[in-house]
Amino acid sequence: QVQLVESGGGSVQPGESLALSCVVSGSVASVNSMAWYRQAPGKQRELVASIPPRGGRAQYAGFAKGRFSISRDNDRNAVFLQMDSLKPEDTAVYYCHANLGAIQGTGVIWDDYWGLGTQVTVSS
Repeated sequence: QVQLVESGGGSVQPGESLALSCVVSGSVASVNSMAWYRQAPGKQRELVASIPPRGGRAQYAGFAKGRFSISRDNDRNAVFLQMDSLKPEDTAVYYCHANLGAIQGTGVIWDDYWGLGTQVTVSS
């Protein structure tokens, strides 16, 4: 069974930093794009940043540009999000997303997978 497990959330003050991690576990043949989304109370889930599998450029939401940095470790099937200069409006549950091929029997099934989320709270 494929799982995405996030870690690194917490409570910080404005201007501080947090680093999120997400590791894919289970029977995985290959991982395509990976991304971080977030959802604040009462709001829709929104893309924070995405990163292609190999090479290419990461994409960032406007609010993340210059403050957040996404990276990945393909050997570990992991994706990371470094968040600097955090603001109260960054408070949300952050979700890891991956488009990947899961090994099922003798085949590979491609689908989108989500982690359960990790809470990030920015408050003075």
